[in-house]
Amino acid sequence: MSSPEHESDVAERTFISGVRSGPAQLPAVQYTLPEPALQGSARKRWHWAAGMVLLVGSGLSFYLQPWVPGPVPVSTETVEPAPVMSVLAVNGRIAARHSVDLRALVGGALIDVRVEEGDNVFADAELARIDSAAARAALRQAIAGLDAALVAQQQARDTLARTEGLGDTVTRTALEAATRSVQLADQEVARNMALVDQVQVQLANHTIRAPMNGTVLALHVEPGQSIDPSTVLMTVADLGQLVVETDVDEAYALHVRTGQRAVLRLAGETSEREGRVSRVSQRVNAATGGLAVQIDFDALVMAPVGLTVTANIIVDSRDAALTAPRAAIRTEDGGHTVFVVVDGVAQGRAVSVIDWPAARLIVTDGLAAGDRLILDATGISDGQTVRLGQR
Repeated sequence: MSSPEHESDVAERTFISGVRSGPAQLPAVQYTLPEPALQGSARKRWHWAAGMVLLVGSGLSFYLQPWVPGPVPVSTETVEPAPVMSVLAVNGRIAARHSVDLRALVGGALIDVRVEEGDNVFADAELARIDSAAARAALRQAIAGLDAALVAQQQARDTLARTEGLGDTVTRTALEAATRSVQLADQEVARNMALVDQVQVQLANHTIRAPMNGTVLALHVEPGQSIDPSTVLMTVADLGQLVVETDVDEAYALHVRTGQRAVLRLAGETSEREGRVSRVSQRVNAATGGLAVQIDFDALVMAPVGLTVTANIIVDSRDAALTAPRAAIRTEDGGHTVFVVVDGVAQGRAVSVIDWPAARLIVTDGLAAGDRLILDATGISDGQTVRLGQR
């Protein structure tokens, strides 16, 4: 017989191998002990941690209030008086102070042109000639008429002398007739002399002469060309006195006056030249809306006529003035407003400015030295909290 211990060992081996033999026995069951106390403690600790995080987050959110807009960062500058100039920038061109477009006083064919563009000429120098054959013929005819009138004049005077020599034997009527013949002869001589002078003037007009010392800037005709009094033959200018001619928009016409200083820069140069406004037209061009202005150079300038010149006309100059960038000025309903920073808050100020085509405008009222001016008024409202920047 087997011992109980032996049977138990056999039964255990039989269950593990999965083959039953011998008397039926209950399978041995292996239990895993649960740990309910440990799992419950961890879950409670996790709940407490999550609650604390939510509590701290809620408190921090309430303190910081991220839904409330924070101070807006702005760039500022301290307002201080400084020298300032109001400048009107325009473009002009070099021109000669004295320039003449030459036209002939008579028509005809050009038979000779004695100059070319760029030639220097002296006053009264012959520049061109127009065919004068007809004028010379008219002159000869006028001289012949004058000669005939002179002969008739002499005959009338001789007749009068003979009549007067007859003394009392001559009738009163004959003496008066001889006297009238002399008067008529004198008048005819005078008429023919005037005719000769007129034809000589016409003949002289067939020769084109220089009106002054200068340079031929432009030549518009060629020999053999037929012209009339409306034809521009050439342009003669005195290049010893150059000026700048420009137009100012009528919006600034009342600000430009003679004597104002101007800073000039010729095209192709980097240096600046000084000048002054010498002439301001009293008439605005209705077609262009421009006011003609002439500027003289302070020193002699040698430059080609027509060269572009940048001119800065100084219309106002102040030793000390308050200014503000154009972006800092808000214009609404015809008024101007700027914003200054007071204790971290943007404060609107109504100001008066001198509107001018410049990046900075002169402020005549509403700002004071030492104010912290917000440089860009875009999006700024009165009473808004701001964070200062520095410029």
